[in-house]
Amino acid sequence: MSVNLSKGQKISLDKEAGATLTHITMGLGWDAVKTKGFLGFGSKTEAIDLDASCVMFDENKGTSDIVWFRQLKSKDGSIVHTGDNRTGAGDGDDEQINVDLSKVPAHVKSLVFTVNSFTGQNFSQVENAYCRIVNASNNQEVARFNLSVQGSHTAQVMAKLYRHNGEWKMHAIGENGNGRTFDDLMPQIAVHL
Repeated sequence: MSVNLSKGQKISLDKEAGATLTHITMGLGWDAVKTKGFLGFGSKTEAIDLDASCVMFDENKGTSDIVWFRQLKSKDGSIVHTGDNRTGAGDGDDEQINVDLSKVPAHVKSLVFTVNSFTGQNFSQVENAYCRIVNASNNQEVARFNLSVQGSHTAQVMAKLYRHNGEWKMHAIGENGNGRTFDDLMPQIAVHL
């Protein structure tokens, strides 16, 4: 059974999954807000390009690697982005980042997931936004964090996975920011390392 996380909440992924997790998927989903058409007739949906990224940090809080739409695979192969969705159309996850936790190098202590509006629309134009962690071995959702906070922000530091006492934990950060890529969020990310 999946846990609906609140901002700031921390959980043990293994305990919530009921098993030792080795492969997880971070799914990001969203829809564009429908707007009324000309003179109030009909409705239209504008494409919104949200981008999921994963920044890998070492024990010294230094950047080890980054997986995003311009680099779909980490150099060590432990993290793979499935590709860029530029509209948010369709059901389910719009973007996914697959992580083989057993292959994440030992020097990597945390993985921070971000979402950015590459086209610059703010989150007042986005609805039904979420990130979720899925046990990739059985497709069961472990945790979900609602990102649909209406506002003028164009980015968010979504969540952090981190090693603690030999297991992976998740921290739902949910801190709003601005910027077109993860790089614009690095000062905000640093606070949570």
